Amino acid sequence: MSADTPLVLVSNRGPVTFQEDGSIKRGTGGLVTALIGLASHRPVTWVASAMTEGDVQAAERADGKPFPVTGPEGDEYRVKLVASDSEAYHGFYSIIANPLLWFIQHYLWDLSNAPDIRRNETEAFELGYNAVNDDLAQAALEEIDGVQSPVVMLHDYHLYTLPGLIRRERPDVFLHHFVHIPWSQSDSWRVLPSAIRRQIYDGILSNDIVGFHTRSYRRNFLQCCEDLMGLEVDHDAGVVRVEDREVWVRAYPLPIDSTAIQAVARRSRVREMEGELLRRRRHHLILRVDRADLSKNVLRGFGAFDTFLEQHPEFRERVTFIAQLMPSRTDVTEYAEYLERIEAVVAVVNHRHGSPDWMPIQLKLRDDLDEAVAAYKHYDLLIVNAMFDGMNLVAKEGPMINERAGVSILSENTGAHEELGEYSLSVNPFDIQEMADSIHAALTMSYDERQRRHEGLISIVTARNPGDWVDEQLADIRAKEESLTAR
Repeated sequence: MSADTPLVLVSNRGPVTFQEDGSIKRGTGGLVTALIGLASHRPVTWVASAMTEGDVQAAERADGKPFPVTGPEGDEYRVKLVASDSEAYHGFYSIIANPLLWFIQHYLWDLSNAPDIRRNETEAFELGYNAVNDDLAQAALEEIDGVQSPVVMLHDYHLYTLPGLIRRERPDVFLHHFVHIPWSQSDSWRVLPSAIRRQIYDGILSNDIVGFHTRSYRRNFLQCCEDLMGLEVDHDAGVVRVEDREVWVRAYPLPIDSTAIQAVARRSRVREMEGELLRRRRHHLILRVDRADLSKNVLRGFGAFDTFLEQHPEFRERVTFIAQLMPSRTDVTEYAEYLERIEAVVAVVNHRHGSPDWMPIQLKLRDDLDEAVAAYKHYDLLIVNAMFDGMNLVAKEGPMINERAGVSILSENTGAHEELGEYSLSVNPFDIQEMADSIHAALTMSYDERQRRHEGLISIVTARNPGDWVDEQLADIRAKEESLTAR
């Protein structure tokens, strides 16, 4: 693939969302962060769903064509927003992608109770998930019409059936699909009816390359192809053979843009928030920054802190736990209930251990990057205890700008653990006592040991940047193209 080969990105969420008042807000989540790095690396057309009414209006103003967008940070993109039928989009997003696929890939189902697959779910897959995938596929096909040897890069679990749709229309296209969340083991996929499961696997195996954050997810995917599809798999080479094609399966750990996060840390608003934080802080500061997602394991994190205070009362009134949580998918019943449980547990812990002038847990239910970065700079302990997580960029961003040799508690089930586990306090996210013990170990650790661990984290976090992540994928695209030409 040459540097001037047209590149089309397709994802559900775009780089920005248009508000009804005409303002523009940066898209949220690790996927957007990753793709912004890719889009800034070389010219692309970014195809995404119109997710808000403002997005729909922007798409209509552009008559469905790509148009330039300047994001809040000054980044420039060429975006094509696709407005699907609202009922189809609801089935696609709120019934299939979230929660069904998300729950499968994060092992969230309580299988004795859920899910129940009925006509509502099967119709949501056919008339919602497949319909939105078709809408985005048609938009991508328009962008590569007349282009010789086009390259389309697809992203995440929303778009599993899309590659097959493009492949049927353009057999010459090169398709690269990166999955930003965990790929779970074979048995977890047996929740899905066999017909739906086959459509998903047939779709994703229409790609030339499938990428994941970690070697573990890569292994799981290869095993699924063998167990569920009966395909020939070369585990060592990372190759799945599908009829006369070879699908390469690769791991590309996502790095952070350390320059960008350091630039945020220098903002005047961040400095103002630092001042307020430092005026109110106690001797120790514990921090977590997350979406209020079931997979993030927030309740067990608070349970561990509760246990820690109970077993080590000498830390009462000397430590504050700041939890900045962004409400997530509140239109999904399970998420709305989870947020209510979070607030209830915080109230119980604060009542049990608090005093008139000390609140053990400060819960902040908002998405405020400046506020999070101000706290990143001054934590003594960062907790990332997700049950399962694709990567978790917080685990990388926090140490990058922390000024106190802060310690990280890191779940062994996060993607980041493959890289950062050596210098973190690794925990089983389901073991509340282990987490409580790790909190105590972190807050009593010698400064020299804190510094050793912190320097180790920094060395790993700064070893690669988003440009490297993009280059690794583009290099594999070129290598795969050359292998196809040589056949």
